[in-house]
Amino acid sequence: MTKIFGDYREDLPQSNEYLILRFSPTSVPLKERWRNNGLSANFMADYMATFFPGESVVTVKSAVSFVANELIENAMKYSDQSSDFPVTIALYLYRDRLIFLTNNSIAKPQVQTFQNFLQTLTESDPTELWLQHLEQNAEEEDSNQSGLGFLSMINDYQAELGWKFEEDDPNRVAVSTMVQLRSESL
Repeated sequence: MTKIFGDYREDLPQSNEYLILRFSPTSVPLKERWRNNGLSANFMADYMATFFPGESVVTVKSAVSFVANELIENAMKYSDQSSDFPVTIALYLYRDRLIFLTNNSIAKPQVQTFQNFLQTLTESDPTELWLQHLEQNAEEEDSNQSGLGFLSMINDYQAELGWKFEEDDPNRVAVSTMVQLRSESL
């Protein structure tokens, strides 16, 4: 079973400039990994910034660091901890855009909830949904499934997001998340 949400492109052209990081989500407890997630996101930002001239460096570093950090944290947090399926994040540089691609697995019981959220996300006005989620988070102090990271990517960076779900095992599903940042948004 393969299911796609949003703007997910399977026909990516070849890129000569890219960076791929791979993590084992079960090698270190999640709480100990948070610092590494930020360091990895900042490394990706520093690397990509070298390809952008002058004043746009700060904007590119900020965008790449934010998006990469959100993607890595989500992939780690929602990864199937009973699986040895690795978490990867790739960042591709194209003439007109940057494309992030994360891969991780999630346990089958989580799939429907995530897909329901994505259905709402792709069919709703992102600004309205962002405000709704802010209000909901204020009311529910211990909510850890806000979706604000994806909404911030859309609202703050005009990101185009897409997801692909592939059943690769009877107990888990592989999820690929794609975020595209167009050059004019950086």
